[in-house]
Amino acid sequence: MKKIRIGIVGYGNIGKGLELAVKQNPDMELVAIFTRRSPESLKINTPDVPVVSVTEAENYVNNIDVMILCTGSATDLPKQGVQFAKMFNTVDSYDTHAKIPEYYENVNESALFSGKTSIISVGWDPGLFSMIRMISGAVLPEGKDYTFWGKGVSQGHSDAIRRVRGVKKGIQYTIPVEKAIERVRRGENPELTTKQKHIRECFVVVQEGYDKNQIENEIKTMPNYFADYETEVHFISEEEFNNNHTQMPHGGLVLRSGVTGNEKENKQVIEFSLNLESNPEFTSSVLLAYARAAYRMNIEGLKGAKTVFDVPIAYLSPKRGSELIKNLL
Repeated sequence: MKKIRIGIVGYGNIGKGLELAVKQNPDMELVAIFTRRSPESLKINTPDVPVVSVTEAENYVNNIDVMILCTGSATDLPKQGVQFAKMFNTVDSYDTHAKIPEYYENVNESALFSGKTSIISVGWDPGLFSMIRMISGAVLPEGKDYTFWGKGVSQGHSDAIRRVRGVKKGIQYTIPVEKAIERVRRGENPELTTKQKHIRECFVVVQEGYDKNQIENEIKTMPNYFADYETEVHFISEEEFNNNHTQMPHGGLVLRSGVTGNEKENKQVIEFSLNLESNPEFTSSVLLAYARAAYRMNIEGLKGAKTVFDVPIAYLSPKRGSELIKNLL
């Protein structure tokens, strides 16, 4: 069986997770890892795979079936998503929710021009959670969606903490409010504010000579990150940070609470949850499943930008349709 040839752009947490995930998928092989750093500086876990400058990616157009983009949503993917869709089938984890429609249009234009297939905004949110919200709304048209994140490390919010002057090390955990979850599970359909749904807990190591009160205030009042939340800031030693706060767990819940019946008397609740010891490794596994789908869709002539809503669910699996029907249906 011909293996799907995978390329990885970026070798941060997601890229490293993808390298490991390829080894768990016998129908795939890793062709190369592309980086903006000096290729010689990267030590990867697959010795026979080359590390190549990202500027040389175009030389691999005929050697890679799907390029998986593992760079940041803020500044990298808006450019790279468009650029790589001109050369490869791609999958990415673009997660700036408000800008996804614009990003979709830009990537779609490139992918249609080149005859490639680009599946955007893949992961668990956006991604799997998006799909569950869609299915739940279709099944229970009269109801409300609720999404809770955590307990887990928010990479974006942790990065925001580390950008505060005087912060040597920082990490932020998103914690769902249990009372709010229980109200949803009971079918109360509550109206919940941002603050009522999540707590943001920060652990910070301060550089010598900086004012802790000033740092705490700057974190708690940071717009778009902490200002709208119940935020707790804990100052700890570097030793405690290194011992207890270097892992990347995460998870979350999607619930839809709805009603059915003539008098809308029957409460119905759909719940989907994740409990992850490694957020980046799980996200990488989702990306790789969608790389399989991108490859298959392109062969069938389904070109342009796609989202999780457009992908036939069977295309994620390496198993034949007959096997899925027999064993899982």
